[in-house]
Amino acid sequence: MTHVVPVPLGDRSYEVHVGAGLIARAEPLVAPQAPRGRVLVLTEERVAPLWLDRLRAGLGGIEAPALALPPGEATKGWDGYARAVEWLLDQRPERADVVLALGGGVIGDLAGYAAATLLRGVPFVQVPTTLLAQVDSSVGGKTGINTRHGKNLVGAFHQPRLVLCDTGALGTLPDRDFRAGYGEVAKYGLLGNEGFFAWLERHGPGLRGDPAALSEAVRRSVEMKAAIVARDEREAGDRALLNLGHTFAHALEAATGYSDRLLHGEAVAVGCALAFDLSAQLGICAQEAPGRVRAHLEAMGLPRELRDVPGLPGPEALLDLMGQDKKVRDGKLRFVLVRGVGEAFVTADVPREAVLAVLAASGDAKS
Repeated sequence: MTHVVPVPLGDRSYEVHVGAGLIARAEPLVAPQAPRGRVLVLTEERVAPLWLDRLRAGLGGIEAPALALPPGEATKGWDGYARAVEWLLDQRPERADVVLALGGGVIGDLAGYAAATLLRGVPFVQVPTTLLAQVDSSVGGKTGINTRHGKNLVGAFHQPRLVLCDTGALGTLPDRDFRAGYGEVAKYGLLGNEGFFAWLERHGPGLRGDPAALSEAVRRSVEMKAAIVARDEREAGDRALLNLGHTFAHALEAATGYSDRLLHGEAVAVGCALAFDLSAQLGICAQEAPGRVRAHLEAMGLPRELRDVPGLPGPEALLDLMGQDKKVRDGKLRFVLVRGVGEAFVTADVPREAVLAVLAASGDAKS
């Protein structure tokens, strides 16, 4: 069964299709977005051998030249962006041509930003092949690249015309990548839906072997994100809630050099645990809430503490890295904190000493 989740944004509205086998039947969905009968595919070297030929077969008569870029966050920088845009220009695009992102969050963010800037903006379609990209980065129109100053500090809001979340594609993911993507799934329950989190506590450990439950988890995550994006497309208010755990996570990714030492979803898992710690430290949520979060992350094989990530700098250095986050306003860090599972809110009223204490406790091998 395929689920269709609308993202209602006026003349920028689009649909997210969720279900198995969508890549094999992509043509009738993509063709209305590609009036010239051509899409320009940006993909990744690990994804192309698995899914590019299947996508081309599914596109039928739609022409689909492709560029496969190296894997990893390092691709999502100036050099990768330049390579992608120069290749796109080599194809002599017109404004009716469509950029199609086939891959995970790195490719989706990079392709979206390339599409936003190519010829001052061309349409693009997302075909995410990782769990993280299906439930999070492919929906909502945030595109961008990393620089030496931090993650996603250069980018644009550029909504896709269509998102195809083929849950069958998740079968080719390595276990670690699947678990990392689950970090973002858990985030949705933690930030705004205790019932969904309770469902994940029951179904999460067996999710990979249960296609129906996997499609349900993706659908419910996408529905939550679509609702928030519809209310707050450009992160002036509610959309900031989607950053639960991310102030910590982006600092951890910077500290590990945006490398395979720590994947984004793993960093988000640690960041969510720390956000609950900080909330409990400030007396905002019950003291047992962080334990519930950690128990589920442990059941899913995800890291939960700073000490689970070798080679991190100390609390002061991590706090300095947080200060480079794009969510800083008027020199103050903004955190997403919680009153409990499913009850998140945004605040800048967090004492520095409380943050340092939480970081120190999580990094202490004896704690």
